[in-house]
Order: sequence, then C-alpha cells, then structure tokens
Amino acid sequence: MFKQLNLTFNIIMRVSFLVISLALVTSVQAEISVKDDNGNIIILMQPAERIISLAPHATESLFAAGAGDKIIGAVSYSDYPKAAKLIPRVGGYPSLDIEKIVTLNPDLIVAWGSGNNHKQVTKLASLGFNVFMSEPKQPEDIANTIKRFGQLAGTSITANKASAEFIQHFHSLRDSFSKKKKVKVFYQFWNKPIMTVNRDHLISNVIALCGGVNVFADLHSLTPKVSIEAVLATNTDVIIAGGKGDKKEKWISEWKVWTQLAAVKNKQIYFIDPDLLNRAGPRILDGADQLCALLDKARKSD
Repeated sequence: MFKQLNLTFNIIMRVSFLVISLALVTSVQAEISVKDDNGNIIILMQPAERIISLAPHATESLFAAGAGDKIIGAVSYSDYPKAAKLIPRVGGYPSLDIEKIVTLNPDLIVAWGSGNNHKQVTKLASLGFNVFMSEPKQPEDIANTIKRFGQLAGTSITANKASAEFIQHFHSLRDSFSKKKKVKVFYQFWNKPIMTVNRDHLISNVIALCGGVNVFADLHSLTPKVSIEAVLATNTDVIIAGGKGDKKEKWISEWKVWTQLAAVKNKQIYFIDPDLLNRAGPRILDGADQLCALLDKARKSD
C-alpha cells in the first residue's frame, strides 16, 4: 500500500513538474522582445492586438507587415492603403489627442521621432504604454521596420515576405543605378521658405541610390531652409519638386525664371508625388523608381 501511494505521489509530482515547466516554456516563448530605432527594447508578453500609429509612414509599414487590421487609431494623413482612411483619428502627427489615445488603451504605440511632439510621446511612455520609436534613415531600414512590426503583431509570415520583396527591389535599383555617372540633385519639399534635406535624411539616401548627389548634403539641419541664391550657386543638374496638388505646377514654374541654372536650361525640373518620397514607408521604392528614371533622363540630356 505504501509503495502504491509513493508511486502515485511520484507520478503526480512528475506531472506537476511537467505542467509547470510547460507553462514556463510557453511564457518564455510568448514574450516578444524588439529593439526600436532609438535603441529601446520593447517587450510584449503576447502579440499586439490594439495598435496606434502616430505617423503616416508607420501606418503604411504596419499594413505591409500584415497588421493593418490591428490598428485602432492613426494620425491625420494616414491615407494609404485605402483601408487606412477608415481608422479613427487621434490627432495630427505634430499634435496628438492624448486623451483619445489613453481612452483607446492600445497595447502598442508606434511613434515618429522627428515628426511627433516629443513631450507628448514622452507623456504616453510615462503612462506605461509600449512606445516603439520609428525613424528609418536608410531604405534598408524600412525593410527591417516591416519585419519588426511583424514580430510585434504576430504577423511575421506576411511581414518577412514583404521585407524580402522590398530588399530585392532595393538591390535591383542599387545595382542598376548607384554606380552611374553622378547627377547633382536639389530636392525641394517646401517652398515658403524653401526647404530641402541634408545627407542624414532618408530622401538623400534615395538620391544616392539612384546615382545622384544631394547638393545640400553638407548642411547641418536634417531639413534645412535655403535661399534662392544658395540653390543658384549649386548650378544643380536636376530639381525635384515635392509639391502636392495645385502646388505642383506652381513650384515648378517658380524655378523656370532662373535660366542660368543647368536644370532650367536643360529642362530638368520634375515632380514626384511627395507621398512616395517624403514618407519613410514601403512605397519609397516606387518613388525611387521614378527618381532613378528621371536622373537617367538628365544624364542623356548632357
């Protein structure tokens, strides 16, 4: 009898040990640990189901990662893909509706380092929300962002596929254009005041990808203001105007009076939809396709 009880006790103890061990293993496997673009570690005990995006580019990357149906709030201008237009708004990216964000109770917030209000983002983190800072600097960073979003949302199969396709597209452009004859490029993303980008900006790296040289790469500010005189001094080969809607023709026509510029003389002033280049999302390579083709056109005009 004693042996039987002892055997039963041992079996119960073994089963209990296995159950506890399995629970611990499951717990460890469920933990998701991902580093954001500021070097902070985001830890989730399970995939995010309630995500708020505080930048249009982040919204696009979340959709690319297969997590679009998990976005419960987004900022204004989050308009791509089409389904993004239906997501409830939580303010604009420079001015967030903190009260609404708190009410929505997200388990993950994706913020934009250089675009969101720093104090507001800090406030959200202080309230205990998981805040992933997104700030792609190189085209390859976008592929990595998509992959990390897949990890956080539990959609890695979709995300990894999208990331691999992005990298393949990137390598194709790099191999085809980056070693071609250099072309001087002025990229204008605002006109009053005239604003451009320096070498640290993602757009500058896209210009380099196409074999272009950003004429204002050496300026200190990420998005510096420049004068007409400064642009004239570069004698740039190509001007890319990023105006949207009715700004498009206006911005282009404003440069046509400066006939001493090589870009004007050779009719190398172009427009690219700013949503394709100004947003650090997966469509940036669609913008790069257009930019690379335009720089090739400029090379042939010499």
